[in-house]
Amino acid sequence: MQTAADAGDAATLLAAVPAGRRVALVDPRFVGHVHALRLGLTDPRFPAATVPGALTAQPEARGALLRALHRTAAAVGAGAPVVEPDADPAPEDRTVPGRIAVALEAEGTAVQRPALGSLVAAVPTDPEQQAAAEAGLTSVDDEAVRLRNAVKAHDGFFTTYCISPYSRYIARWCARRNLTPNQVTTASLITALIAAGSAATGTRGGYVAAGILLLISFVLDCTDGQLARYSLRYSTMGAWLDATFDRAKEYAYYAGLAIGAVRGGDDVWALALGAMVLQACRHVVDFSFNEANHDAVANTSPTAALSDKLDNVGWTVWVRRMIVLPIGERWAMIAVLTALTTPRIVFYALLVGCSLAACYTTAGRLLRSLTRRASRTDRAAQALADLADSGPLAQAVAAVAPGLRGAFTAPAVALLGTLVMIGGALFLPYGSPLTVAAAAVYVVLSGLAVARPLKGALDWLVPPFFRAAEYVTILVLAARSDVPHAVPAAFGLVSAVAYHHYDTVYRIRGGTGAPPQWLVRTIGGHEGRTALVVVLAAVLTHTSGFTTALTALAVAVALVVLVESIRFWVSSSAPAVHDEGELA
Repeated sequence: MQTAADAGDAATLLAAVPAGRRVALVDPRFVGHVHALRLGLTDPRFPAATVPGALTAQPEARGALLRALHRTAAAVGAGAPVVEPDADPAPEDRTVPGRIAVALEAEGTAVQRPALGSLVAAVPTDPEQQAAAEAGLTSVDDEAVRLRNAVKAHDGFFTTYCISPYSRYIARWCARRNLTPNQVTTASLITALIAAGSAATGTRGGYVAAGILLLISFVLDCTDGQLARYSLRYSTMGAWLDATFDRAKEYAYYAGLAIGAVRGGDDVWALALGAMVLQACRHVVDFSFNEANHDAVANTSPTAALSDKLDNVGWTVWVRRMIVLPIGERWAMIAVLTALTTPRIVFYALLVGCSLAACYTTAGRLLRSLTRRASRTDRAAQALADLADSGPLAQAVAAVAPGLRGAFTAPAVALLGTLVMIGGALFLPYGSPLTVAAAAVYVVLSGLAVARPLKGALDWLVPPFFRAAEYVTILVLAARSDVPHAVPAAFGLVSAVAYHHYDTVYRIRGGTGAPPQWLVRTIGGHEGRTALVVVLAAVLTHTSGFTTALTALAVAVALVVLVESIRFWVSSSAPAVHDEGELA
């Protein structure tokens, strides 16, 4: 820490700091809570951030900071105003760090201004302000605010009232022992995998242990995010782990339950795969709708207005959050039913509960889309195209047939293709050439659906329709094959493909775009994989070769997407993003 006499001296001192380090400016008159300074000066997610009386810049913003310092020093020295003459600067913008923050923003550098709430951060200029700031320091418990802010602002009922009241203290315990959020996330994954192994024993004792361990895993899952917020330790690796491990834990647990049921004489693999397919399709509905509308303008939906009104009525908020069966409620239900009942009942409850939740959320999104007047951006259309996961076959159709859609809308074409594909897999004779013909029709309709930019009111339905077509077709063909272990192999294949789709979502959310096109082409796109599975079912009818082919395809897809995903998330271009929402 060094003291500068003025802005010019500060520029000289900062220029001497190694280029790869973060720097901070703090007004010597600063009065405030320590956690207010933490929020303003230590969060790694933003290139520059400020609180009243303090400013920080990451290495990528150092050049802009030095230029702003030089301009500020010249302006102050010349007696010129630092802000526009007709502006009415806030008190914090009259300090040197505040002036520099304004100058940075004027140059185009984004400056994060964290919400401090009841925390004090001020630069007093007279005894009265000094006394007020010091009174605020003593009246607000810095640590209590820090603990409270470690918990998500919007969470499920079970998480809010049954987990967070004590998990925040576990997060503080971890922080004081210098444990990282990534270590806690890994511990949560390991605990869930042990829970899956316990369920796989197929014994009542194993089921009870699995339920308890699954709840412990969820406590740790809440703790890792709270630890990240408590200690402000965000990272690109943490973003990747947090984004993928929840799905890995849940689906591994489904597999454990299915293995345990088989050991007890009850084959529920089809139910396990059905639960995973339903859950993944629910998520892509949420992802697609949000990506289509997060930057839309002119939202005048009366449905959205009604939802906002209901948010002001406390009990309706909790009821609506519980209806969607978010991860806390869902895992609690799974854990309790595992300990007390059988895997078949667990999957029945999951399928019924998630189906009702899917109907509720999808109906609300449909109403909002049909009643709003909004213009969707090119970015939203590109996000939907990326989420569609169209491979070379669909892209070839789209390239030569943009005018063949006529009066058809994208979701109508996608729905028609989905019904043709799933209907063929369900009702045509197993292994029939007609099923292969249905797959060919699906490929053509998939290309037509994405032949034009997805900017229609309901175009966000296109990716969910494609996910349903691919996942359900794999499930149905594996279940109808009557080949030993075909459904577990299909479970592995859908898991690998679903990982690719979740990875796509989190890359888009981080602002870095979808996975590279070579990856999508290599793994065939949704229509290519679907057609391949249909052909394999027709060629390898009722033989063990179908199981072998599904397993080989699952391994190939998993290797390609995992290697590319790991390469991306550990690279410098990956965003340090942590999802503050809760997936249903």
